[in-house]
Order: sequence, then structure tokens, then C-alpha cells
Amino acid sequence: MLISFALATLLFLFCIPLGLLRLRWAARGTLAAGTTASLVGSGLSLPFSEHAAVLWSVGAGAVHWSLQPAGAWLLFWGGIAALAAILSPSRAQRPGLWFVGAAVAMLGSLGVAGLQNGIAFLIAWEFLSFGGALLLLADGKESAERAGHANLYMLALLEVGAVALLLCLLLLGAQNPQFSVWAAHWASYKGTAFGIAVLFLIGFGAKLGILPFYEWYPGAYGSGSGASGAILSGIVLNVAYFALGRAMLDWLPVTAATSTGILLVAVGTVSAILAILYAFQQDDWRRLLAFSSAENAGLAVVALGAASLFRADGLAALSTLAWTVGLIHLGGHSLAKGSMMLAADRAADAQGGEYQIAQSRILALAPWTLGLGALLGAMSLAAMPPTAGFAGEWYLFQTVFQDFHLQSSAARLTLALGGAGLALTAAIALATMVKVFGVGLLGRPRLPAAQRPHGTWPILVLGLLILAYAAALPWSLGLLQFDNWPADAAAVAAMTQGAILVPLRFHFAFISPPLLLLIGLLFALLPLGLLAWSHLRHGRRRVPVWAHGLQQVPTENAVTSLAFANALRVFYSFVYRPQNQIQREHLGREYFVRQVHFNYSDAPFFGPWLFRPLVRLLQWLSDWFGLALQNGSLNAYLAYIGILLIVIFASVFYI
Repeated sequence: MLISFALATLLFLFCIPLGLLRLRWAARGTLAAGTTASLVGSGLSLPFSEHAAVLWSVGAGAVHWSLQPAGAWLLFWGGIAALAAILSPSRAQRPGLWFVGAAVAMLGSLGVAGLQNGIAFLIAWEFLSFGGALLLLADGKESAERAGHANLYMLALLEVGAVALLLCLLLLGAQNPQFSVWAAHWASYKGTAFGIAVLFLIGFGAKLGILPFYEWYPGAYGSGSGASGAILSGIVLNVAYFALGRAMLDWLPVTAATSTGILLVAVGTVSAILAILYAFQQDDWRRLLAFSSAENAGLAVVALGAASLFRADGLAALSTLAWTVGLIHLGGHSLAKGSMMLAADRAADAQGGEYQIAQSRILALAPWTLGLGALLGAMSLAAMPPTAGFAGEWYLFQTVFQDFHLQSSAARLTLALGGAGLALTAAIALATMVKVFGVGLLGRPRLPAAQRPHGTWPILVLGLLILAYAAALPWSLGLLQFDNWPADAAAVAAMTQGAILVPLRFHFAFISPPLLLLIGLLFALLPLGLLAWSHLRHGRRRVPVWAHGLQQVPTENAVTSLAFANALRVFYSFVYRPQNQIQREHLGREYFVRQVHFNYSDAPFFGPWLFRPLVRLLQWLSDWFGLALQNGSLNAYLAYIGILLIVIFASVFYI
């Protein structure tokens, strides 16, 4: 196992100079080989992964790397989506730099998942941010100004999270950065334990897209390609969730678990609702799927919050159930989001580089592999049976339904309201996926196709793996029995009975994904048989669709992305705060209209009330400090240096 990860690390490092030298095919091959080695190592780490390696020494302590089963699970499924993105036809303007960014992000993922030292962990965490920025900048799908603004916005919010994690390191690991002692140090902070938990949520939530940080998602994803989105929404999102789970379940004192669990459930639920509401209104593939990633991260955080609540009451079995459900959900999400992100790239190929969600008749022009893979991905993100998304969200509902076991009325009410929020999220997610698939891949095209999409087989592979993931869950869940926390192997074993999935008890609820898949395939034979019989008897017939009695269906009546989502846009106008702008160009007098421009937009929920005031405050502070610091006084400069030396010495002797 360790040999595989060591080989993967070396290959990722070797890919960086190859990409910088613009040796495109060599960089792609090296990166794919490194990702494959990482997949082999992750697979071998299940179900046991107690092996640890000493990488180097920092001062008197050594930096260890070891992988827990939960981390191996998330690395494996996220790595499959990353490998599919690497092997897909590249849409990056600078593919060499794109492979460099992917290699840096993969290195950071390995570090975040396995490093056991706080200082080294922060370095790996920054690798994730830097690698993601390189991916998006190398794609060059937006103008330099817009792409630069989106990436700076992303990096600024991610650095807010990094500062929060740095504060956690100073509080818990200033004397010893090894993770093995952080739980004991955290327990010594009697009155501020909850505050440290909030810092961890801010730090890791910045990458997970927990409110208000999800607002960097659409701009950053929208400036890149779908392949970049598959990596950011897959392995990067997965390891960020693993890191948050380690903090909340391994280090957090039990005394603060109830308040922290309530916060996690509340924040995760609101994040999921807001993210999917904004996803439904998008008319760009990448922006819609970006919000969908934030929504699914919010659902996983709800599961983590439930695990913390059950842990506070000593319900180890239910805590293990909730944590395992989060792993199941994100594992399936990696595959589904990977297939849809890559489908977005192929849709852009057919539309001349545009990622707009509009009727395009792509499925009639593209190979069947695109349609089937994208359909399975959309079904999974909509939680439709028998896909991986259905199994994950079914388990999530069964977990929050266990609220009656909790002693605290506040905790019970939080899980109950969380369940209601999950129901709303699931309904809007279904409509969102119907929109992106139905409007984005079907219908009459506005313009002739630019080219026939090619390289669609990775989409099909990911789609089929979505079905295989769900069908194999009754047996693959056993790989998580020996996770270190929460340590209740019997609880994971109780989640399956033969080919049936159960939430610890058979009489509570049960489903069987493999039987659902088999029954679905059998029922599919009926419409296929009717279609074949009709074709043999009548041949192929073309008839107009029903359009309110019209004999001819004009092109203007085609369903647009805005029209499909307008009803919800009006109903939730207090969230969206929609704006419609109509501009007319006249030819001579105003009676002769030459062109009409219609633009619509939705106001960000947190931007006007949180981010803009902070930006203004920072600009004012920078102007004020600039006048004080750059006053030209030599005595003032010497005083600044003296104060800085005092701060440095104080940090060495007293922290």
C-alpha cells in the first residue's frame, strides 16, 4: 500500500516539470499513471490501513503519513472521477499547465488525507487551493479579467479558511503539532471548545462550499472546464470532508459535541437549500453543477452533524451510521458529478465552445455513450433509484429519522427540521437535473452543431460505475468496518443483511439496490419490446408534439432555461431578488426598434450583506494604514521593526 502511494507521489512530482515544459502527452501519461497508483493504494488500504510511514523530521518530531479506511474510501472514488477527467479530451487552452495543476491538487489530496502533522497538513491544504487555481487558469474559458477576478475571489475566501485553520494549529498544536495529541489539548479548553469547532468549520467549510463560502463556486467553476470541475467536486471535496470529520469526531471533546452537532446540521441544511435554489436558476452547465456540488457537500455535513449529536449521547452505533452515510453519499457523488461535468465539456464541443443550457439536440448527434452516462449521472444527482445518489440520500433520511433516540429536545428538533430541509432539497434537485438534462441535451438546436462530440467513453464508464456502486453497497460497506472513528465495527456490519441495506435495524426500513437494479432492467424490457414491435409493424414515424392544439410548433415556443425555472424564481423571489433589464436600440426614431436586449440576474444571498461591506472595510483600513506606514519617517520605521521583533520573541517564548 505504502509503495503505491510513494510511486503516486513521485509520478505527480515528475508530472510538474513535464507540464511546465509543455510535453503534453508525457505529462498526461505520467499524471494518469500516478492517479492509477493512488487508486491501487487506496484500494489496498481497505479495510485495514494501519501502516504508517515517516516522511521527514521537523525539529524534534517526525512527520507521519497514514491512511484511515474513511480517507481511503473517499480517495478511491474521487480518484476514479479524476482519472476519467485526465483521460478525457482536454478543453484547456494550456493543457501542460492544466496537468501541472492537476498534479499539485492530487499531491495536496494525498497530504490532506494522510498527513498526521499540523504544519505539513497546512502545506498540503494550500496545495489543494493552488492546484485548483492552476486548473481553472489553464482552462482559459473566460476572459483574462473575469477569470482572474473569479480565481482571486476563490483564493481570498479559501485563505480565510486557511487563517482559521492556522489559528486552530496555534491553539491545539503550538507545543506539539502531531494530531495524536490534539484531542487532549482541545479538552483543556473548557470554555472555548465550541469556538475552536467553529474555526474548524470555517477552515474546512471554505472548500466544502458551506455558507457563505459557496458563493465562490459558480464564478470559479464557470471560468474553467468540466474536467477541472470533476477534480474539484470529486477528490478535493472528498478530502476536505474527511478532514472536517476527523476534527469533529476524533478531536472534538464530547462536552461540546451537542452544540457543534446542532451547528453542523443547521449550517449544512441551509447551505444545501440555498445552493440548490441557485443551481436551479443557472443557464450554464458548470455554474449549475458547481452549486450542486455545494448542495451535496451540505448534505454530507448534515450527516456529520447527526454523527456528532449521537456521539454526545453515547450512541456509538448511530454515530457510526451517520458518519458512514456521509462517506457513502460523497463517494457516489464523485462519480455522478464527474460524469455530468465531463458531459458538460462534450456539450460545449457540440455548441461551439458554449456551456449554455439550451435546447441543442446533442443526444441525437452524439454517441450513445454520452446520453447513457449523462442520464445515469443526472439520475444519481436527483436521487433516483437504483443509483448511488438514491442509496446515499435514502440512508441520510433514515439517519435523521433516528432523532427520537436523542435526549436533548434542541437536538431532536434540529434533526427534525433538518429532515424537512432535506426533503425540500431533494425535490428541487430533481427539477434541477431534469432541467440540465432535458433542456441541455434535448430539443431543437438554435444553431447547427459545431462538431460531433468525441471521447465520451469516460462518461459512460462513470455512469455504469454509479449503478455498480449502488448495487455493490451491501458488500462493499464491510470495507469500512475497521475505521478508527467512530469505532463501532458492529454498527457497519448491521447496516447490511445479505443484499439488503438497513439503518441498523431491519424492521425500521430497508432497500436492496441490486434487486432494484435487476427489477428495473426487467421492466425496461417492456417499453423496449413495444418500441421494437411498433417499429416492425409501422416503421419509423415522425409526428408533431402536442403544443396546446397548435399544428405547427414554432421555434419561439421552445422551452428555455429561464422559462423552465421561472416559477420557482418568482416563488422564492425573496431569496433570489431577481433583476430583469430590457434595453432597446432604435433606428432613427424610437418607433423603429432595431434590437432588444434582455438580461436577467439573481442577486447573491451573502454578497451584498457580508462580502461587499468587508471589502469596503478592508479598503478603508488599507488606505488608513498606508498613510501611517508610508509616512517617510525613519524613526517610525525603526519603531515598526522593534515592535515586530517583540512580537516574534513573544510568540516563541509564550505560545
